[in-house]
Amino acid sequence: MDLTTPEAVRATVLKSTVPEAVPATAPETVRATVPESTAPESAAPLKLAVILSSNREGRFGPVIADWFLSRAAGREDFTVELIDLADADLPTALSYSPGPAVRAELAKVSPKLADADAFVVLTPEYNHSFPAALKNLIDWHHTQWQAKPVGFVSYGGISGGLRAVEQLRQVFAEMHAVSVRDTVSFHQAGTHFDGDGRHKDPAACDAAAKTMLDRLAWWGHALRNAKSSHPYAG
Repeated sequence: MDLTTPEAVRATVLKSTVPEAVPATAPETVRATVPESTAPESAAPLKLAVILSSNREGRFGPVIADWFLSRAAGREDFTVELIDLADADLPTALSYSPGPAVRAELAKVSPKLADADAFVVLTPEYNHSFPAALKNLIDWHHTQWQAKPVGFVSYGGISGGLRAVEQLRQVFAEMHAVSVRDTVSFHQAGTHFDGDGRHKDPAACDAAAKTMLDRLAWWGHALRNAKSSHPYAG
């Protein structure tokens, strides 16, 4: 079932809330055709949207989010914005012509997704899958995901949320997004953090986060530059 917004009505649903992406400069192979004044744009930091996908009562997600955001904040190749799905109330009944209340909720998240160059999804694992709020966010949007890289930080019990990540790879592939191979996962997540939310032994997870962000940066720049010379038609 196609749950995306059809072209015929997309202008009434999303364009009022979702700005057009700002094109970056062309890649090296065609830079000679681009005015020299635009060259620095290709090296501009990527806009990274970090999606905290759990809206469950008593959730552990904010602890994971605080840890990850502190790592991402130290990088010069990203500017970071958190999208907390506990702050968005998108209905599960999808609509091609949502009313004012739904459009107001979309306005909280749609422009941020559209403006992002890359995504990191922070997800727990519920019953071998990922939260309904995350699937709902994905299904309400379409072009906002296209030709952008997605990284994953997962947490849970013995599996560390990896079963949720494997399912998300299939979903994001359908949305024309590119998921990076390297992930960060926390097995028995609650045991790794102290009462103040600090990781007790951060060396391994810090290294995993760096690798994932390095991969995300490579794909983010490559796809942004490619789209600047050849817009993606999904």
